[in-house]
Amino acid sequence: MAFPWLSASILFPIGAALLIPFVPDEGDGRKVRWYALGIALITFLLTVGGYLNGYDPSVAGLQLVERVEWLPDLGLAWSVGADGLSMPLILLTSFITALAVLAAWPVTFKPRLFFFLLLAMDGGQIAVFAVQDMLLFFLAWELELLPVYLLLAIWGGKKRQYAATKFILYTAGSSLFILLAGLGMAFYGGGIPTFEYTSLAAKEFSTGFQVLCYAGLLIAFGVKLPIVPLHTWLPDAHGEATAPVHMLLAGILLKMGGYALLRFNCQLLPDAHVRFAPLLVVLGVVNIIYAALTSFAQRNLKRKIAYSSISHMGFVLIGIGSVSALGTSGAMLQMVSHGLIGASLFFLVGATYDRTHTLQLDDMGGVGQKMRKMFALWTVCSLASLALPGMSGFVAELMVFVGFATSEVYSLSFRIVMAVLAAVGVILTPIYLLSMLREIFFGKENAELASHSNLVDAEPREIYVISCLLVPIIGIGLYPRLMTDTYRASMERLVGQEDKAMAHLREATGLPGGTPLAPFLASGGAQALLRAPAVG
Repeated sequence: MAFPWLSASILFPIGAALLIPFVPDEGDGRKVRWYALGIALITFLLTVGGYLNGYDPSVAGLQLVERVEWLPDLGLAWSVGADGLSMPLILLTSFITALAVLAAWPVTFKPRLFFFLLLAMDGGQIAVFAVQDMLLFFLAWELELLPVYLLLAIWGGKKRQYAATKFILYTAGSSLFILLAGLGMAFYGGGIPTFEYTSLAAKEFSTGFQVLCYAGLLIAFGVKLPIVPLHTWLPDAHGEATAPVHMLLAGILLKMGGYALLRFNCQLLPDAHVRFAPLLVVLGVVNIIYAALTSFAQRNLKRKIAYSSISHMGFVLIGIGSVSALGTSGAMLQMVSHGLIGASLFFLVGATYDRTHTLQLDDMGGVGQKMRKMFALWTVCSLASLALPGMSGFVAELMVFVGFATSEVYSLSFRIVMAVLAAVGVILTPIYLLSMLREIFFGKENAELASHSNLVDAEPREIYVISCLLVPIIGIGLYPRLMTDTYRASMERLVGQEDKAMAHLREATGLPGGTPLAPFLASGGAQALLRAPAVG
C-alpha cells in the first residue's frame, strides 16, 4: 500500500498542534517555537515527498488518491488527491507556513496558542487544496477561519477586534454560498447524494442551474480572492496583522479563492464559465486599476502593500477569464508568484515596523544609511513585485497578457480596451512602489525616529527568510518551466473543457464558429445568452 502523503500532510500538523500544551516550556516560547518549526519543516518535506514519489506532471488526471468511506449512506468519504490545479499550491502552502513559523520567532505573548494556530492552519490550508469532496472542502474552508480570527483578534494592532470581526463576517457569511451550491450539486438529479468532484463532474447540470451555482460561488470565492468591491476586509486585516499572519494571508489565503474558481467554476461548471468569462476579465481590470490607484494614495505601509496585493490578483481573474491555455496557465503562475512575493513584502513590513514602531510613511525617512541590508532586501522584493524581467511576476503577467490578447473568444476591440486599461495598472505599480522605497529609506531623516528607535540592520534570520523566498522567485523568472510543467497537462484538459462549452454556447445561441463573444454581449445578446433551461 502506497504511503498516504496527502493525508499525512493534512493530519500531521493538526495532530502535532494538539500536543503543544504538553511541550515543556518556561513561558517564553523558546522550546515551543523550535517544536513548531520542526513540525512545519516535516510537513513541507511530506508534501515534497508526495510530489517526488507519487506525482507525474505529464498526467492530467488525479494522482496521490486516497479514499476512505466515511458515511456511505450519505455519500460522504475522506477523499484526497492532487492534480495540476492543486499540487503547486500544496507545495506553496507548506513552504510559506514553514517560513511564517520562522518569522514568528520574536512572539513571546501566549506562544503556545500562537504556534498551535499556525500549525492548525497549515493542515487546514493543505486540505483545502487536496480534498476531492465538496463537503470536506467546505469544512476545510471553514477550519482556517477561526485561527485567522484569533491571530488577528489577540496579536493584532489597535483596531484588531474590528479587523478580526470584519474578516469573520465577510468570509463566514460568503462561505454559505459554497454549502448551498455543494448541496444543490450533490442532490441534483435525485438518487444518493454525492459530493466527490469526479461524480459531480460526471453529472449533466442544466445551464440555468450552472449559472445559479456559478454566481453564488463567484461571490464566495470573490471575497477570498478578493474581487472589488468584496475586498474591504483585506486592507483592515493586513493593517492589524503581525508579520507571520501577513505571510499566510497574502501567500496562501488569497490563493484559495483563485484555486476554487478554477476547480469549481471552471472545471465543474464550464457552460456557465464561458458565459461569465467576460465579466471575470472586466472585474480583473477593475481590480488592477482601482487597487493600484488606492495603493498609490495610501500613507500606511501595510495598507499600501495590501492594496498592491489586490491589484496583482486582478491578473488571476483576467487569466481565468481568458479561456486560453496560456492565459489560464499564467493565472496559476501568478498565484504562485504572488504568494512568494507577497509573503516577502509583508515580512519586510513587519521587520521594518519592529525597528521604526510606525507604519506611516510621513514618519519615516532617511534610514537607508543605518539599514543598508534592509534597504537591499526591500529593493529586490519591490522589483519582483513590479514585475521586473528575470523575476517570476514578469513571466506570470506576460503570460496572462499574451494569453488574453491572443484569445479568439473575444473581439479585437474588447481585447485592446481591456489590455490598455490593465496596462495602466502595470504602469502605476512601479510608481507607488519606488516612491515608497524613497520615502522609507531616503529623503530628509526623521531626527526623532533616529534618536528614539533602535535602527539595527537586517538580522541573519530575516536575511534567510527573504533568501528562501527569492530563490524560487528568481528561479521561476529565469526558467518558468520549473513551475509551468507541473500543471501544464491539467491546464490543457481544463481549457479543452472550456472549448467544448464554448462550442455548445455557439450552437445554443446560433452564433457561427469563431464569432467573438464580447461583441455579442455588448450588442444586447446577454439576455439570450443567459436564457437557459429551468433549474433542475
